[in-house]
Amino acid sequence: MENTDGHARERDFEQSQVSGTWGGLERRWWTLIAVCGATFMLLVDITIVQVALPTIQRHLHSDFADLQWVIDAYALTLATLMLTWGAAADRFGRKRIFTFGLVVFTLASLLCALSNSSTFLIWARALQGVGGAAMFATGLALIAQDFHGPERGKAIAAWGATVGGAVAVGPLVGGALTSGLGWRWIFFVNLPIGVITFVISMSRMVNVRDPQATKLDLFGLASFSSFMFLLIFGFIRTNTDSWTSSPIIAFLSAAALMLIVFIAVELRQSRPMFELSLFRKPGFTGVCIATFAIGGGMFALFPFVTFYFQNDLGFSAIGGGIRLLPSTVLCFLVPLGLRSIADRLPPGLVLGSGLALTAAGLATMIAVSASTTWLVLIPGLILTGFGIGIANPAIARIALGVVPHERSGMASGISNTFRIGGIATGVAALGAIFEQRIATSLHGPLGQAAPRVAKVVASAGVRAAVKAVRAPGMANAARSAFASGFDEIILIGTVVVATGAVVGMVLVRARDFHQPSATPATTTPWHKSGSQQDVLTEVIAP
Repeated sequence: MENTDGHARERDFEQSQVSGTWGGLERRWWTLIAVCGATFMLLVDITIVQVALPTIQRHLHSDFADLQWVIDAYALTLATLMLTWGAAADRFGRKRIFTFGLVVFTLASLLCALSNSSTFLIWARALQGVGGAAMFATGLALIAQDFHGPERGKAIAAWGATVGGAVAVGPLVGGALTSGLGWRWIFFVNLPIGVITFVISMSRMVNVRDPQATKLDLFGLASFSSFMFLLIFGFIRTNTDSWTSSPIIAFLSAAALMLIVFIAVELRQSRPMFELSLFRKPGFTGVCIATFAIGGGMFALFPFVTFYFQNDLGFSAIGGGIRLLPSTVLCFLVPLGLRSIADRLPPGLVLGSGLALTAAGLATMIAVSASTTWLVLIPGLILTGFGIGIANPAIARIALGVVPHERSGMASGISNTFRIGGIATGVAALGAIFEQRIATSLHGPLGQAAPRVAKVVASAGVRAAVKAVRAPGMANAARSAFASGFDEIILIGTVVVATGAVVGMVLVRARDFHQPSATPATTTPWHKSGSQQDVLTEVIAP
C-alpha cells in the first residue's frame, strides 16, 4: 500500500502543478490536442511517404525491395513494439512513455530527412516506428485518464477524426511537399509539430502508472519481434529467391517457430503483453481477423496505386495525391456522416458491410490494362473510401465492446497491432507477388533478362524500363506487365478483404458484447490492464 500511496501522491503533485487553464483551455483539452497532434503525425507518416516513394527511388537509386522496406521498417517496429510500450507505460507512467516516444519520433524524422542512402533511410524509418509505437500505445490511455462521462466520448471522437484525417490528407500533403519542396520535407514537417507537442505534453500532462506493474514481458517482446521480422523479411526476400527456395523456407519456418515460442511464453506469463484468452470470444477473434484483412488487403495496396499513378501513368507526386482523394476524403467524411446510423445497427453487420463494400470497390479496380487511364479506378476509389469509412469506427467499437471493461486497454492494443501488422505483411507479400508477376509477363519478349527488367518496372516504372532496355515494343510490353501485376495484387486484396467481411459478419454477434456489472459507488474497480494501454479507466488507490 505504501508504494501505491507514493504513486497517488506523485500524480496529485503533478496534477497540482498543471491544474487550471492555459491559453483559455483547461489542462485536459491540451492533453487531447497533444495526443491528437502526435497521432496525426505518426499515422500520416504511413500515407505521406507512399506518395513520395517514386521520387525517393530516383534520388536514392533504390530498388523495389528498398522501397518496400521504407514502408515496412516503420510498420514493423510500430506493430511489434506497441504492446511492449503499453507495458512500459503501466510500469513507468504514460506521460513519460508518450514524451519519450515523441522525442524519438521527432529525432528520427530529422534523420530520415538527412538520409543520403536507402539503407540509412530504412534504419531511420525503423527508429521512427519505435517512437510512433510509444505514442500510439499511450494516446488513448492519456485521453481516458483525463476525460470522463460524455466528454470522454467527444474526446475519443476527436481522436478518431484525427485518424481519418491523417488518411485523408496524407497523400495530398505528401504530394504537395514532394513536388514543391522535395521529398525530404515530408520528414522535416514533423519537426515543428513534434516540438510544439512536446512543450504541451511536458507542461500540461500528468504521469499515471500502474503500481502492480513491476516488470516487462521481455521474452514476449523478443519472440514476437523475431516472428514479425522473420515473416516480413522472408516475404521481401522472395523478390530475389523463389517461394520454394531454401532461404525462404528457412525464414518462414523460423517465423512459425517463433510464433509458437511466443504463444508458449504468453501462456506462462502472469501479466502477459498479449492476453491470448481474449480469443476465446468469437467476436474478438472476428474483429482481429477483419482488422488484419483490411490492413493487409486494402491499406497495403495504397503504395501500389501510387506506383500506378506516378511510375506507370507519369503523374507528379501531387498529381498522384490528388487522384487518391476520392478514397481518402471519404475515409474521413463517412464516419462523421454515418455515425448515428451505424450506432443503431448490429456492429457485426456494420463491420461486415464496410469490408464487403471495400472488397467490392477493389473488385471494380481489376480493370487496368496497357491502354487504360486513371479514370478506370474512380468507382473503386469511391467504394473503398465508403467501405473504410464504415469499417474503421466499427473495428474500434467492437474491439472494446466484446471484452470486459477491465481488459479494454489490452483489446485496443491487440487490435492496433493486427492493423499495423496487416499493413507490414501485406506490403511485403503483395510486393513479392507484384514483381514476380511482372517478370512472368516479360519473360516472353525478354527471356532471361525479364527478372532484371521486372525490378526496374516495379520500382521505377515503365519509362525507366524503356531507357534501360532499348528494344522494339518495350514500352507496351512494360505497361502490359505492370498492369498484369497490378490486377493480380488487386484481386488478392479483394479476396483478403472479402474474407475479413465474412469472418467479421459471422463471428461478431450481439451476444458477444460485454455487459458491465453494477459497481457499488463506494468502490473503484481496479483496471488490470496487463501490459497494454488503459483505454477506459484509471484508478489510484487512496
